[in-house]
Amino acid sequence: MPECSESIVEESNIFKEQGNEAFKSGDWLKALQCYTSALNLLKENNREKSILYKNRAAVYNKLCEFENAIRDCSASLDIVANDPKALFRRCCAYEQLGKHEEAYVDGKQCLLSDPMNKEIQPILSRLHPIVQAKLRDNAQLSNKIDSMFKYAFTIEENIEKRITAIKNLLVLSKESSSGCNGLLKSGIISKIKSLLKNDNHNEVRINALRIIGQLCKNDETRTKQVLVDLGVPWFIDSLNTEIQNEINGVTFIIQEALNSLTGMSNTLDSSPNEEKCKKNSKEIDAILTCLVCSVDRHSINKFARDSIIEILTRNVHYNNINWAERLIDMKGLQRLLEVAAELIETRYESKMDITEYSHTNVSVCLSTIYDNMTCDKSREKYMSAVDEFLKRMLLDPDIESKVRAVSTISVLLLGPIDVGNSIISRDGIIEMILAMATTDDKVQQRIACECIIAATSKKSKITPIVKQGTQILKNLYKSGDDDIRIRALVGLCKLGSSGGTDASIRPFSEGSTLKLAEACRRFLIHPNTNPDTKRWAVEGLSYLTLDAEVKEKLIEDGAALQAIMGLAKSEKTSAMYALVSIFVNLCNAYEKQEVIPEMIELAKFSKCHVPEDHELDDTDFVNKRIVLLCKYGIVTVLVQLSKTESINIKELISRLFNAICALPENRGEVAKLGGIKALLELAHSGSPKGKRLAAQALARIGISINPEVSFKEQRCLESIRPFLGLLHPDCSALENFESMMALCNMAGVNERVRKKILDTGGLQLIENYLFEEHIMLRRASAQCFTNLMMSHEVIQIFEGENDKLKLLFLLCEEEDEDTALAATGAVAIAVSNSDKCCKKLMTFNNWEESLKALLAHPDNAMQHRALVIAHSLIESDKEIAERVFATDIMEVLMALSILKDETKKDIREMAEKCLILAESLKLIKKANTE
Repeated sequence: MPECSESIVEESNIFKEQGNEAFKSGDWLKALQCYTSALNLLKENNREKSILYKNRAAVYNKLCEFENAIRDCSASLDIVANDPKALFRRCCAYEQLGKHEEAYVDGKQCLLSDPMNKEIQPILSRLHPIVQAKLRDNAQLSNKIDSMFKYAFTIEENIEKRITAIKNLLVLSKESSSGCNGLLKSGIISKIKSLLKNDNHNEVRINALRIIGQLCKNDETRTKQVLVDLGVPWFIDSLNTEIQNEINGVTFIIQEALNSLTGMSNTLDSSPNEEKCKKNSKEIDAILTCLVCSVDRHSINKFARDSIIEILTRNVHYNNINWAERLIDMKGLQRLLEVAAELIETRYESKMDITEYSHTNVSVCLSTIYDNMTCDKSREKYMSAVDEFLKRMLLDPDIESKVRAVSTISVLLLGPIDVGNSIISRDGIIEMILAMATTDDKVQQRIACECIIAATSKKSKITPIVKQGTQILKNLYKSGDDDIRIRALVGLCKLGSSGGTDASIRPFSEGSTLKLAEACRRFLIHPNTNPDTKRWAVEGLSYLTLDAEVKEKLIEDGAALQAIMGLAKSEKTSAMYALVSIFVNLCNAYEKQEVIPEMIELAKFSKCHVPEDHELDDTDFVNKRIVLLCKYGIVTVLVQLSKTESINIKELISRLFNAICALPENRGEVAKLGGIKALLELAHSGSPKGKRLAAQALARIGISINPEVSFKEQRCLESIRPFLGLLHPDCSALENFESMMALCNMAGVNERVRKKILDTGGLQLIENYLFEEHIMLRRASAQCFTNLMMSHEVIQIFEGENDKLKLLFLLCEEEDEDTALAATGAVAIAVSNSDKCCKKLMTFNNWEESLKALLAHPDNAMQHRALVIAHSLIESDKEIAERVFATDIMEVLMALSILKDETKKDIREMAEKCLILAESLKLIKKANTE
């Protein structure tokens, strides 16, 4: 064996042993990391790799990630067939997912491979009656399906009976895998295909499409069968309708088919399985080719086109599918640019029909493709494709081609901004755009305005536009056409807000931003303003609300706020980012650069510009605006908007929720109006920053409100992982503290929640903060341990060969009384429930001095907890009791037992209890009082 291979195997074995140790100690996350590292080192399939797969499967089962456990067991069994441990673990995972037939098959095979396996026998006993019952049900399934087919697919039948039958078929497809397989065997695909050709009843058609989606869900075998029976072009033809529900239904089928073929899920952070992608590459490529070729097809309607672009965007960033590179090779980029070049409602003849959202969808797709160009060579290919497209447009003498080129540049500036900035900075491009703005042609004016707005994204790029374009935009604002006026206004708003939140920068004269905001307001609240113009007015305000004076003016304008709220509730996609940005600006919830005083002084010394905060952005003003927004119903709006699929908008919504929950008086309102459910979804999907902010907002609610009332048990369980994610070195001390306080409250709910904290690796993360320098973090960690100690599993960990109990006992004498009180409480619970912990405590150096100090503490609560420790030590073992009473502790107990102070009644009674116990053990004799 080559030397390098030997070193790889040796390194893999080290990771494996570390994983085994972590697994034994209950540190599932570390075990998962170690096994994964070991697997990544081994490229060839061998027995060692099979062991690692089934070991990692055991970890996944502990973490309740059963799909991953099944995947790893299957990989292990592909290498070593009929391995009993892999079969056993896959059987357990299948059972947890309710796949009883699959679990039973694995269980029987496990018993055949290892007849002495006692663990599998009770599982088989449990599964046998379930499987037998399902076999009986399956015997009846065929008759049920035939009966439902008779009504659902006979057009002459009563429509109510048909709808009921098709809904029953849908329920059957959702209920079980056997139901889906039975439907496929009965030929449902061909029947649905025929139905969709001949039946125009909406409810019947939509339910039929949903059935196909369910057949494709989580099963690649059924998905392949569906693709064969229908043919990939069928999906595009079915998308080509103006009925939105049907478009959604077909989109769902395509996405579920891709998920099954690639091993993905519908969560934003899901990623495909490399092996599945290779195995199903033929089917995946067929879907991609069909989608790409349909992007700019003349016969495709605008709604279908948007759906196709959204599907491409949703899947293009997955590396194992490699769609980003493929799209360029297949000329897919040029097809998307053709859509970007199209114009709505112009006198120019357009190749294809597009919606008002098409340009936004294309910009997002182009940006996603560019972001997934993994090397300079790939990005050069991207730029070359864009250059080739624009060169063809610009060299055409027809003015229509130049207008279409400017439209394309606008879309690029909204999407892959580096590409857009590179193009607009070339000689003659800005001059051409400004020249178009000065013509009398309204189409050219509108397109030029949109491009100017898109181009003013960075202060470093807008100098020539500010110099030449401001007066042009002012002239265009005087136009009699509202479409031109509103675009010119937004251009001026964007230029006027280029200073951001820096109060010292004013591109325009004093008071100009307020005048611009008033102009946007008039468009926004006027009853006859069309929706498109309102969306532009919202975009203008999204820039202007960076100005503190505009914020204060807007927050006092009830009519404008109600108009914005109303638009937010009804808006689809194109202005949603701008709408949420207005709320973010009003709450000052945007990203703020950390201010280091030394750097400010250095900047002043070197005569560099130092940004200044406006006095109207002080905390009191910001809090007042947040309270007013809550009164106008911002929480309800955010709950509704949180259902978006846009990662950027999700992050903005998380920022807003976090800002709102920073004020304790708002937290109950957020919980009452459905904010917890929305925040849980935001904390599990989106950008890393967005997930952190959502988790912090949840933690703030968890601190202020009893989790048993506001979270319910399932939501308590779902919140554990986001909270633990905040116990990371990269998170701020405030995030760490709030997370631990919320975890402390959660740990007090019940044993299931405490077990979830343990199983997710929470104990070690919380323990890391016991000796943190920050006093509040130490206190929160100790308080968290007090509630966690109610778990029998935690006490078992403390009984082990480690210093965990010793660390807590040391904290009992901490200077901070709250920390000491919490640590003493945790130790008291541990020794009250474990004789092993009592014996362990007696091995510590200075246990006697520490216990005496706690018993003599001036705080009543501390004394009582110390007495509980003393009583537990005496009760646990006579030998330990003898050691206790061989010290001065006996005198302390006697002194406490004769206290006269009524405020010390509980302490006196507990001390007497200790002495009575000692007397029963014949360690002391009761004094004769006669």
